[in-house]
Amino acid sequence: MSIDSRKAAAEKILSQPGRYKVCECCGSIVTRKVAVCPNCNAYRFDMEKGSVVDQANLLAKREPMSIEASDYE
Repeated sequence: MSIDSRKAAAEKILSQPGRYKVCECCGSIVTRKVAVCPNCNAYRFDMEKGSVVDQANLLAKREPMSIEASDYE
């Protein structure tokens, strides 16, 4: 995922931070409907809007650091 696409995703999240939450294990941002983090399988989340905003701003500014399924191909 490029920086531009990360910025676009962050803008979407920042427009409605109440619809998202932050995984307390890996820092991924997921929708509130998610029960288990798809990246690390954790189930503890921070649902504070301020935390979502802070994390979205952080992730929009840095290169991706997580391993994706395509990395294994």
